[in-house]
Amino acid sequence: MIDDLHAVLPQGAAVGNPVDATAAVTEDQLADCLDRLTHHPGIDAVLVALVPTAVAAATGDDLIRALTDAPAHRAKPIAAVRLEQDLPVKLLPAADGGTIPSYAEPQAAARAVAHAARRAAWLARPVGTVPELDGIDTAHAQEVTETFLATHPDGGWLDARTCADLLTCYGIPQIPWAWAETEDEAVLAAQRLRGPDDRVVMKAHWPGLVHKSEQQAVHLDLQGDAQVRAAFRDFETRFAGLLTGVVVQPLAARGTELFAGVVQDEVFGPLVLFGLGGTATEVLGDHAARLAPLTDHDVHDLITAPRCAPLLFGARGNGPADLEGLEQLLLRLSRMAADLPQLAEVDFNPVLATAADVSVLDARVRLVPRTPQDPYLRRLR
Repeated sequence: MIDDLHAVLPQGAAVGNPVDATAAVTEDQLADCLDRLTHHPGIDAVLVALVPTAVAAATGDDLIRALTDAPAHRAKPIAAVRLEQDLPVKLLPAADGGTIPSYAEPQAAARAVAHAARRAAWLARPVGTVPELDGIDTAHAQEVTETFLATHPDGGWLDARTCADLLTCYGIPQIPWAWAETEDEAVLAAQRLRGPDDRVVMKAHWPGLVHKSEQQAVHLDLQGDAQVRAAFRDFETRFAGLLTGVVVQPLAARGTELFAGVVQDEVFGPLVLFGLGGTATEVLGDHAARLAPLTDHDVHDLITAPRCAPLLFGARGNGPADLEGLEQLLLRLSRMAADLPQLAEVDFNPVLATAADVSVLDARVRLVPRTPQDPYLRRLR
């Protein structure tokens, strides 16, 4: 390739990447150079930047003809950059009846080529299939949804028990938990659910509570009846008039904290989100999204897309997480989003992934009145 380019370009041309054809290049030389570049198997696209100079051997129109006169036999896409161009993007008419995009800025041209490459890779992917899932109770899930909206016509966040009921309809694994409305009930729940070292977690609850950690509405590492009672009394004091009850859970084992969720896009419908969990979720924004329902290819892409993905495959002496369990959780979340158009938001954070299993430690679901989208119109979009 280097010898081929030296053979057709003016003396002094640089033939690396990028190729500098110099101001001495002629129309024929540029055309020959483009022919060789577009037929090389290691090159996928060519971006030609035409820079006006006072000593150019060829005019701008001459060099444009080198791009547009013979595109049909060139096997790779070509885009142009013309710094003197008055519009951000123009389409240059080509001799074969097609067009060549021309950009006023090299950055915009590079982004456009990158987007085209990503789209081509996306189109080349296998379509995949939506896996069949067992243990799904769609009828009860719809009943839960309709019952809630009947008493909350404007929609809202589900309470802890209704939320857990909805997740159970789709076989979404949850850490064991108990609801308590009194101090004694909290103690009994803690005695039944103690985790490692006999420790439990207590979370305050009231309608509309969103970010528990910011409200200091979580007590961790509670050991013994006295600490459980003290935690409950603290919530009663600080959240007087708000508190409707507490959730008691065993202290979870160590693992990777992840986030999974659903949002509704007005054009594309439900999107499944996945990424880094814990208190850094919204700060770092390390997550990916795919359309629901997920196919077998989608769920694999979704798991591997976030920057935190290497943590799931074993890092710093830790073994790999339960990837099959994680795929199942995302597929079941996707099925829930596809079944229930009233699902406005779902937030599982954290989802704890260990080598043994995957479970949701905290879940929030918001419902709104909504009619089903036409699946055929959604595909056309």
